[in-house]
Amino acid sequence: MSLAATTARDTVRIATGRSRDRNPGSMVFLGALWFSLFFGVMVLVVLILDTAIAGAGRFDAELLTGYDSTLSPERTGFRAGILGSLWLMLFTAVMAVPLGIAAAVYLEEFADGRRWYNRLIEVNLQNLAAVPAIVYGLLAVAVMATAGFQRKGIVLGGAIALALLILPVIIITTREAVRAVPREIRDGSLALGATTWQTTWRQTLPSAVPGIATGTILGLSRAIGEAAPLVMLGLASSLRFDPEGLMSPITALPIQIYGLSSSSQEAYKEAASAAIIVLLVMILGLNALAIYIRNKFQRSW
Repeated sequence: MSLAATTARDTVRIATGRSRDRNPGSMVFLGALWFSLFFGVMVLVVLILDTAIAGAGRFDAELLTGYDSTLSPERTGFRAGILGSLWLMLFTAVMAVPLGIAAAVYLEEFADGRRWYNRLIEVNLQNLAAVPAIVYGLLAVAVMATAGFQRKGIVLGGAIALALLILPVIIITTREAVRAVPREIRDGSLALGATTWQTTWRQTLPSAVPGIATGTILGLSRAIGEAAPLVMLGLASSLRFDPEGLMSPITALPIQIYGLSSSSQEAYKEAASAAIIVLLVMILGLNALAIYIRNKFQRSW
């Protein structure tokens, strides 16, 4: 075989990710990968179907519009939890998104990577992304106590905990999105006389919007399903009114699911199963929105 043919074959192999090597070791490894994928997907499908079947009798309007009921467990609803989760997502986004994007832009565009404190911040950001969620609940309790808020289970406390939870995720994903913008765009802007700040604001950030939006929405979709930090903040599992402000007592859908799923009454367990499907729909909706934004504004250079 000529050198040109060999080079062409290797180029096609690298470009397509496929290889013609079919030795026993590679086939066993490929089979293990396919089995892992199949097993993981099947477990997920079985769990979702089992939960949907368990809550099939409660897929009605009262599940979304009714409040928690102790007199009629078969009519209990999750209105307070659904609205509470939406309120928490709103204030979590207000707290975490501007702060996370600003921190990521500073670290990527303005910070001197040779400084020890900048390297220390980067190492801690990587570690914070892997910290268990309940730790952020403890941190939010400490923040609330230091700020003088004695009342527990309010919107402000839950939003602080969830904002702390997703802040490392937003910073890391935003940095990756900013880093993916080609250097030539910055150089061209600077060559035309723009300052570093003007280049960042008018060229780099608009080009990184798809990655930033995708990372932010995926962070929020993680936060909406978290219950551990909210438990530490004392959010009630049952409320019969809607949140009205930052200081208003609040519950969240994961907290209500956790409370009702441990009940001994079958009606509550059935309602909790139906609420799990509602929560999954909300999370999948956020993920679908992230995919739409990424595809809508994606650029190729």
